[in-house]
Amino acid sequence: MHELIGDITLCILFAWVLGLAAHYWRQPSILAYLVAGFAIGPFGTGWVKSQESISVISELGLIFMLFMIGLEIDLKKIIRAGPVILIAGGVQLLGGAALGILFFVAIGMRMGAESYDALYLCVACALSSTVIIVKVLYEKRELDTLPGRITLGVLVLQDVFAILFLAVQPSLDDLHVSVILLSFARAGALVAIALLLSRYVLPPLFHRIARTPELIMLGALAWCFLIGEIAERLHLSREMGSLIAGVSLSTFPYALDVTAKITTLRDFFITLFFVALGMTIPIPTMSVVGLALVIAGFTVASRLLTTFTPLYMMRQGLRASLLPALNLAQISEFSLVIIQTGALAGHLKPGTSSAASFAFVLLAVLSTFVIVRSDPIARRTIPLLKRVGLNDLDDSKEGEAGHEGGGHGAGRPIVLLGFFRTASALLSEIERNQPALLEQIGVVDFNPVVFRTLSDRGIQVTYGDISNVDTLVHAGVGQAELIILSIPDSLLKGANNEKLVRHVRSINAKAKIVATADLLADVNDLYNAGADYVTVPRLSDAQVLLNLIQDSSAGLLSERRSQAEAMLADRREVLP
Repeated sequence: MHELIGDITLCILFAWVLGLAAHYWRQPSILAYLVAGFAIGPFGTGWVKSQESISVISELGLIFMLFMIGLEIDLKKIIRAGPVILIAGGVQLLGGAALGILFFVAIGMRMGAESYDALYLCVACALSSTVIIVKVLYEKRELDTLPGRITLGVLVLQDVFAILFLAVQPSLDDLHVSVILLSFARAGALVAIALLLSRYVLPPLFHRIARTPELIMLGALAWCFLIGEIAERLHLSREMGSLIAGVSLSTFPYALDVTAKITTLRDFFITLFFVALGMTIPIPTMSVVGLALVIAGFTVASRLLTTFTPLYMMRQGLRASLLPALNLAQISEFSLVIIQTGALAGHLKPGTSSAASFAFVLLAVLSTFVIVRSDPIARRTIPLLKRVGLNDLDDSKEGEAGHEGGGHGAGRPIVLLGFFRTASALLSEIERNQPALLEQIGVVDFNPVVFRTLSDRGIQVTYGDISNVDTLVHAGVGQAELIILSIPDSLLKGANNEKLVRHVRSINAKAKIVATADLLADVNDLYNAGADYVTVPRLSDAQVLLNLIQDSSAGLLSERRSQAEAMLADRREVLP
C-alpha cells in the first residue's frame, strides 16, 4: 500500500513537471504524461517497478476516462445528425476498418489463433482523438463551423463504434455469430438497465442532493462503479460499464452539474492512466519504430481517403471535404484504451502495442500543428486537387446558381462578403420587411450549405474564399455600390476585416464599405483602410440589454418576450 502511494506521488510529480514543459512548447498534455510514465517506469529510470502498482493506476485511470468520455457523448446530437455526417462517419469508420484489415494482414500481422494484432490496429487507426481535436478547434473558434460540426459528428459516431467493439472484445477468443449476438444482448441489457435507472431512479435522488456538491460527486462515482460491477457480472468489462454509465448520464438533467463537479477528479485519474500507459512502453527497437511509422502513415492516408471521399461525393466542396479529413488525421486516446485492453487480454504482442503508442505520440504532435494550420494547408492544396481533375462547387454549372445568366462580373448593387449568423439574420429581416431588396443582393462564401440554400431561394451567391482577390473580382465586387463585411476577425480565415477592406477598396474605389470590428482599437484602423462605416456588435448588444434592464424595472419584460417570440416565429434563417 505504501509503495502504491509513493508510486502515485512520482506519477503526479513528473506529470506536472513535464506538463509545464508541454504547455510552454504548446504540445498535447497527453504526450507529456506518456513521456513522464516512460521516464519513471521500469524501462526508464526504474523508480516505479511494481507491476501491481502500474496495473491498479492504469485501471483506475481507464475507468474514469471512459466514464467522462461517456458523459460527453450526446445521444441527442447523434439522433439530430444530418445525413451528411451520418454517411461520412459511417464510410470513415467502416471504410477505415476494412482498409485496416486488408493492409495490416498484407504486411504480415496476425488475425486469429489467439493473436489479433491486425484487428486491434485497424480499430485503433479508425478512431481519432477527441481531446486534441476539440481543444485545438475550440482555440481556433471553429467548433461551430461546417467542417467543425462534421468533425465532431464523426467523433461521436467513432465513440459509438468503440463501445460496440468493447462489447465484443472479451469474446474474441471464441468468436461466433451466437457469441457476437450474446455480447450485443448483454451490452443491450446493460444499456437498458443504465438508462432506466438514470431516467426513473436517479433524478429524484439527485434532486434531493442538488445543493450538496460532495454528495453529487459521490453519487456520480457510485453510479460509475455500480454500472461497472454490473457489466463485470454480465461478463463484459468494468471499463465498458463505466463508459455506458457516462453515456446514460449524458441525457440526465444534472449531467452538466455532475461533469463540473468531477472534472478535477477526472483530470487526476486520466493523468494517472496515461502516465501508467507510458510506463508500459519499452525502449523502442528499430522494428517497433518502423511499425509505428507504418501505422502513422496508414492512419493519415486512410483518414484522408475515407473522410474526404464521401464528403466530396456528397458535394460539400473541396474545402469542407478536406478540413475534416485533416482534423481527424490522428489516433485517438480511445485507441490507446482499446490497445491496452487487448494487451491485458493477451490478444496482441507487446511490440504491437508499443508501436501503436509511439504512432499515437507522433501523430498527436504532427496533427496539432496541422489542425492549427489547416486553413493555409487547404488553401494551398485545393489548386493541386483541381489540377488532378477534382472540381469544386465554383467549377460546375451550379457555381453560377442564383445569378441570372451568371458568369464573371455579374455583380449586384449590395454584396455580402462572408455569410454567418449576422448575415443570416440580416437576410431574414430583408425577407420579412423588404423582399424586393433581395434582387439587389449578392453573397460570397465557401460554405456549401449556404451556397445551396441561397441558390434554392434564388439569391445570387458566388462560391469562393473572400480572402482571395480573384474571388472578389469574379463575384462582381468591382461594380457593387454597398459592400458589407459582417464576420468578425475571430471567425475569418486567411484574412481580417482590415485586409479585406483594403482588397475591396483596391478593386472598387467608389463603393460604400461597412466592416465589423471585434475591438474598439480596430475601428480607426478600419476607417484608415477605407471603410465608410464600422459596426461593433457588442455595443448594439449592450444597448439591447440596457433596454431590457429598463423594461424589467418597468414591469414590461413579459411584453418584450412576447414581442421577441412573435418575431422569431416565422423567421427562415439560412443558418440556425
